[in-house]
Amino acid sequence: MKYWDTMESRVGALTIICDEEAITGLEFLVKEPLEGIKKRTPLLERAALQLEEYMDGKRKSFDLPLKPEGTEFQKKVWNALLDIPYGETRSYKDIAVAIGNPKACRAVGMANNRNPISIIIPCHRVIGANGSLVGYGGGLPIKIELLNLETGK
Repeated sequence: MKYWDTMESRVGALTIICDEEAITGLEFLVKEPLEGIKKRTPLLERAALQLEEYMDGKRKSFDLPLKPEGTEFQKKVWNALLDIPYGETRSYKDIAVAIGNPKACRAVGMANNRNPISIIIPCHRVIGANGSLVGYGGGLPIKIELLNLETGK
């Protein structure tokens, strides 16, 4: 069974989704997921608290069980994103190299775009090779806000 709830944050409304074991989604904007029950479970409560701490600049890493749903390649990319330290960025090429597939920059970009657990799996920390911010599922203003939050700007 899946459960979901919403919260307000400095980057707008967020919908957090979980099952009995782990967080499975974090989406921008409040919308009802296609499946699941709206219910604030202890895990959703914990995730919301950690997100609030992060948004307040008091938390640099998350301590939550995660279960993103995707292909094996996508999961490799998402695991590599978890290794990007708070306040730092990596390029798509850096991530491709980190997963042992240096020519997969474009595929890394697509996997990054499909990250189902935004913020917690920090896809906002991935930038273009030339330092450009490129795209972000929540929109570039949110990406800028999250990067500025982490760098103290």
